[in-house]
Amino acid sequence: MESNQSGLGSEFKPCSNFFSCFQRHFGHVLTSEEVDKLTKDKLKFKWEMPVKEMTMSKLVGTGQDLSMELNGDPFCGINQKLYNHWKNLYCSSNSDDSSSSKRRLFFSLCNTYRDILHCDKRPFYLKGKEDDSSIMDAYLMHALNHIQRIRENVLKNDSKLNKDENGKSEEIHSGEFYLDQGFTRPKVILLLPLASIAFRVVKRLLHLSSLSHKGNVAHMDRFSEEFGAGDDKNTDGNLESQKGAKPVDFQTLFGGNHNDHFMMGIKLTKRSIKLYSNFYSSDIIVASPLGLITKIGETEFEKEKDIDYLSSIEVLIIDHSDIIAMQNWSHVNTVIEHLNHTPSKQHGTDFMRIKPWYLEGNARFYRQTIILGHLVTPEINALFNRLCVNYEGKLKLISKHKGVLHKVLLQVRQVYERFEASSIIDTDEARLEYFCKKVFPKMKDSVEGGTLVFISSYFEFVRIRNFLKSQNASFCLLGEYSKQSDVSRSRLWFFEGKRKIMLYTERSHFYHRYKIRGIKNLIIYSLPERKEFYSEIVNMVEGSKNMSCSVLFSRFDLYRLERIVGTSAAKKMSSSDKTTFVFC
Repeated sequence: MESNQSGLGSEFKPCSNFFSCFQRHFGHVLTSEEVDKLTKDKLKFKWEMPVKEMTMSKLVGTGQDLSMELNGDPFCGINQKLYNHWKNLYCSSNSDDSSSSKRRLFFSLCNTYRDILHCDKRPFYLKGKEDDSSIMDAYLMHALNHIQRIRENVLKNDSKLNKDENGKSEEIHSGEFYLDQGFTRPKVILLLPLASIAFRVVKRLLHLSSLSHKGNVAHMDRFSEEFGAGDDKNTDGNLESQKGAKPVDFQTLFGGNHNDHFMMGIKLTKRSIKLYSNFYSSDIIVASPLGLITKIGETEFEKEKDIDYLSSIEVLIIDHSDIIAMQNWSHVNTVIEHLNHTPSKQHGTDFMRIKPWYLEGNARFYRQTIILGHLVTPEINALFNRLCVNYEGKLKLISKHKGVLHKVLLQVRQVYERFEASSIIDTDEARLEYFCKKVFPKMKDSVEGGTLVFISSYFEFVRIRNFLKSQNASFCLLGEYSKQSDVSRSRLWFFEGKRKIMLYTERSHFYHRYKIRGIKNLIIYSLPERKEFYSEIVNMVEGSKNMSCSVLFSRFDLYRLERIVGTSAAKKMSSSDKTTFVFC
């Protein structure tokens, strides 16, 4: 993706064309035929283009090819005050050309108002601060500009209507130029997994808003106390100092406030910003999926409460989606399903000024959804395909992977065994059957013990646990819901050989990063979503004469497989006539 501008100065080159993407996107009124097509047809990615800033990636999209549009000026029609502030901010910073290029690219993508799936973002806790910060800046700039453009239109029209001294308000209202509002005020949602991440994002939002000096931000002290402070103890009740034994990325991610239940409104005015504003008077809502789900659940039991402030969301940004997937991705599905519904109450709305597509129930087709993360899962991909129905189309970043096998430091023989499944729906049953018939008999006959079974999902964990119980096997458990006393006992039993098998889940490893001693053989029942966990787990195998690692996979595990063995190898392994592959 070539750029006709370079450097910080040219990044903020003024645009003379006032007709912006904002006006084009929200000015279009869908016909009934277009709505029917969006409802029934599944859009296919028809074009692709390389991404200069990411040599291992390409951009694919639906609708019109954006090659020419992305080479133009992304700051076309931008609010002048924001434009000047960003220009001064970046020109005075030490941001390198790479960061500038990535920021400009992603702002260009956001400014198309298409749905975006970018799940190859290197997060700040994996020493990817520049990449993460550039993309975060871009989507925050887009959100601020969106709010500012809405305010400009409303204030301009308010002024014209207030000057209507000749009693021609009915004539003025009849013009579509004055249709500038939704059912409620909130227009942007930032969906984030942890309070510490929300603290980082909101602080940057304030900085980019040009109103960040202390006197203009209300309730900043409360925000710093509630979102910025970490707990004295971790979730296990152990002293925080014990985190020193954990990997650096774990300490960075969980070193702050890891509360996953929060929700806050932000109101932007001409001269100030108010944190903790009432949701109906807010422009932006910052929330965790659990925080929003709680509000949604309250309406089912308390009829006087409502969530009508979700009715007019026009930009939904989900950042660090891979962490949210470790929490509960189904919450995100529920949240999106509750967006853009016709409100149950009026909330002081001037219905004469509501945009027609709100009244026609088509707001979801105008909502832009931006999903960002370190990796893509089938669940994230399914949500993007099913619930993101923006009429403008979709953009998706597809990346090739080198794999992480080189990070395995031990001389462990890694045997990949492919089992056959007729469909993705049958994969879980086929995996369990293969384990019971092909893998467990070898484990049962072994007198050595020390076998760790790594399992990606809790559902699979429960199925294997029940099977081992039925076989009277000697095993212990290390799952995400295990009590600390049970965890300590299981680790000791396994190390001392009192239990031959241990079941260990990916989510437990994500939240605790246990160092498990006594592993002589490793069975990876299902590959981890997070590629860095693969080498961490394999490197825990202790020296023995016959160190081994067996990995079960099917052709439907391609996402996970390519992140670990590399894209090229994963495709060959999924389609080859051979079913067994060995890496040393």
